[in-house]
Amino acid sequence: MVNYRKADEEFNAEAAAGGNLRVKMPDKKEGELFGIADQLVGGSRLNVMCEDGISRLARIPGKMKRRMWIREGDLVIVKPWEFQNDKADVVWRYTKTQAEYLSRREMIPKQIDVFQTSSGGPAAPEPEESPEQSE
Repeated sequence: MVNYRKADEEFNAEAAAGGNLRVKMPDKKEGELFGIADQLVGGSRLNVMCEDGISRLARIPGKMKRRMWIREGDLVIVKPWEFQNDKADVVWRYTKTQAEYLSRREMIPKQIDVFQTSSGGPAAPEPEESPEQSE
């Protein structure tokens, strides 16, 4: 079972220490991974595409379910189950602003970075082909 209170306390302690920590990051020692919510399945479950390339069935704990909603396309932190690798628990959900911040800083793995912003502004449109006129 995941100890969510411990994770929240550690996050708040790091932020209070004056570090440059603006958002929560996955704890690699605990086995946490970035993931993108692909599809809501129902029954507080969703399919998540994780940074290691595995699609997992993740459950949303009651504590999170009551506090915030998770939608398709949201960036989340999941913790895979130790005894069943194709299932996981959702630990954290990022807001859109937080996800864009992580994307700009290139902290999200490229496989799941759907928030990519081009650094040089919008891409130039491709020239359209003009129809050939034959007379």
